[in-house]
Amino acid sequence: MAREDRFPMWEAALLAAVAAVFAAALGGVYVSMPHSDYSFLKLPRNLQELQVLTDHLEGYTSDYTIQVLVGYCAVYIFMQTFMIPGTIFMSLLAGALFGQLGGLALVIFAATAGASSCYFLSKLVGKPLVFSLWPDKLMFFQKQVGKRREKLLNYMLFLRVTPTLPNTFINFASPIVDVPYHIFFLATSIGLIPAAYVTVRAGIALSDLRSLNDLYDPKSIAVLFLIGLVSVTPTLLGKNETQSSASANMAASTS
Repeated sequence: MAREDRFPMWEAALLAAVAAVFAAALGGVYVSMPHSDYSFLKLPRNLQELQVLTDHLEGYTSDYTIQVLVGYCAVYIFMQTFMIPGTIFMSLLAGALFGQLGGLALVIFAATAGASSCYFLSKLVGKPLVFSLWPDKLMFFQKQVGKRREKLLNYMLFLRVTPTLPNTFINFASPIVDVPYHIFFLATSIGLIPAAYVTVRAGIALSDLRSLNDLYDPKSIAVLFLIGLVSVTPTLLGKNETQSSASANMAASTS
């Protein structure tokens, strides 16, 4: 019985079904492409592999734009859904293939869709996993969300803009701590824009990028934290106003 509580068979079947949907989408892209050697198609693990992938895909992007877009979105959303590391390389690839505006729009769409997919999958089957992987982070996140219910959107924006908590954890833990989906969606689609802009812009000049550490220099990190502080300011002000109002009420009741 305890075994079923941890991970029932229907949950495993659901995960397999979701994975099959993404596999079917990629299979459809594959059969619609011309016959060629696609051994270069693999998830890049470093900048060198990303450069090789970019060099090959550039020739297909103009002639098979729809297939490349569908394949890109399917891979990105799949990675986000199942918490597979490496989406930063996919964001760089979007900039290299589609430019600043097109790449930014593509990354925001795919990242938001992938985060949403992870959110709903976690809502259905994720509770045992999140408790086993991040018990301390989950307790911290739950307390912070509970204290900021009235200004929760601002707090979620702060988390998305700054590296306070990993995005993977936020995606998976949000439904567990009862973050409403509309707040999760807005915070994700808006809060990821600054970091996505930096990454996509770097992808345009991919050949000049020597290390992922070059993406976020101290100046870029400081700007992200500044944006995060601006987003969370209404939450802090609301908390101070609440405390002041409570103090005034207590003083009035004792006088």
